[in-house]
Amino acid sequence: MNLDHYMTDLGQRARAASRVMARATTAAKNNALETIASVLEQDIARLKEANQRDCALAQEKGLDAAFIDRLTLSDAALRTMIAGLRQVLSLPDPVGEISELKSRPTGIQVGRMRVPLGVIGIIYEARPNVTIDAAALCLKAGNAVILRGGSEALQSNLALARSISAGLAAADLPADAVQLVATADRAAVGKLATMTEYIDVLVPRGGKGLIERLMREARVPMIKHLDGVCHVYIDNAADLSKALRVCDNAKTQRYGTCNTMETLLVAASIAPQILPPLCRLYQDKAVALRVCARSRAVLEQAGIGSLTDATEADWRAEYLAPILAIRMVDDLDAAIDHINTYGSAHTDAIVTEHYDHAQRFLREVDSASVIVNASTRFADGFEYGLGAEIGISNDKLHARGPVGLEGLTSLKYIVLGHGEGRG
Repeated sequence: MNLDHYMTDLGQRARAASRVMARATTAAKNNALETIASVLEQDIARLKEANQRDCALAQEKGLDAAFIDRLTLSDAALRTMIAGLRQVLSLPDPVGEISELKSRPTGIQVGRMRVPLGVIGIIYEARPNVTIDAAALCLKAGNAVILRGGSEALQSNLALARSISAGLAAADLPADAVQLVATADRAAVGKLATMTEYIDVLVPRGGKGLIERLMREARVPMIKHLDGVCHVYIDNAADLSKALRVCDNAKTQRYGTCNTMETLLVAASIAPQILPPLCRLYQDKAVALRVCARSRAVLEQAGIGSLTDATEADWRAEYLAPILAIRMVDDLDAAIDHINTYGSAHTDAIVTEHYDHAQRFLREVDSASVIVNASTRFADGFEYGLGAEIGISNDKLHARGPVGLEGLTSLKYIVLGHGEGRG
């Protein structure tokens, strides 16, 4: 295979398909999603057989159980994928929506129309379900998409892509609207990231190594986040029972996600009341605690040991593990300064009953999601009512936070006139 020719061909076909998708009606797109769901239901045996080949090879390579679990298309996983397609089908179509229409003194009307981005490239690792989730969201938003999944899931993704193509063709939409890069060659990732003439936006979904590589190499604009260094700040006006519930969930509900709390900040005046019971709870759940000197003093006075001294690196760490950094701060100003200095602009929360403190935190913390009196784990497209998400962005342009259908579109100005000319 000549990789350059192959990738160029994918790009050209995707660009042609994107023009058809941009003018597709909501009914046509919904019909395609339902048809794809029906084809997947018919293809379950073939999909599982392809997935079993991927899983067997992963086991031969000695990949760990957690990796193989993510790779496996169980009956439940297949049902969830198919249900997800129908969930996206039920979402409102953002394309063509006109907003902010205003009359000008000249007689013209000026507004903004929501339109597809065009061709989206999605690079992800060994989760075959992303193939369906990404395709569904991109199609509903009127885009074409080129998918490059992890090499360990290649057979599964090829089988899923065949089902998608069959569904699109049966619904009279171009099969090229969803294409899979059918090679495990890592050079395909680099090529996809530089195809500015064919790809409008790149969405990487994977580990830190993948994102760092693309940040170095990509010329195509990206929707991405690198780290999830998320904080909860317990304010001096916090309700202690709320603080216990929020901070427990933010850290221990699930450890390996980008919206899990990694650093706990506590106002000095409330620390003797909240830190001991909260840290006993963490230690009961085998969470390792890395604490500042002031926090250590409070905890040891309460008879809590097995503490590790936090270093400067801990304030920047995304552990993705049962490890928590804890820092005592003087007040709200110090908490905001810590978050804006060490955070990754992903998700940060405050626990407080003080209205002005909550409002300052919302305004001044420079993150994609800022939360009052709730867990950082809510920073998710489904929880935000987006139906599903293609990823999370901590950039400030275009999409910020969980990216759903609206984030896969853009706005253009439209002008409605009656023969007016500019004087």
